[in-house]
Amino acid sequence: MISFDDFIPNDTSPIYLQIILHIKRGIAAGNVVDGDEVPSRRSLSALLGVNPNTVQKSYHILEEEGIIFSSPGAKSCVTIDQQKIALIRAQLLGDQAKEMIHAMKQMRISKEEALATLSSLWEDIPS
Repeated sequence: MISFDDFIPNDTSPIYLQIILHIKRGIAAGNVVDGDEVPSRRSLSALLGVNPNTVQKSYHILEEEGIIFSSPGAKSCVTIDQQKIALIRAQLLGDQAKEMIHAMKQMRISKEEALATLSSLWEDIPS
């Protein structure tokens, strides 16, 4: 079962998007694998203290993207392959990189300075 023990909501984006991101990051990290059960809509809404419709919206989007499979009356499960994992990783990395590059360009940081900063910080931040 996918764990939400380390889920920390923030005020910067809608909660349904944060749920989607949590699951996708789990997939990208290898913590969520093909066949893992997704918490029921009711149990996850109770755990996170959100409306069940919010969880339903997240799951619906993940179903449309082909990341989870649900059938009426049955448990929802992750359904991914290596190609989908690679696509999710590329998407997440690209989204984060674009945000960071945009912020750096607003601060008029050069590409060389940005790369030097990233290289320096890479060693300082634990895995």
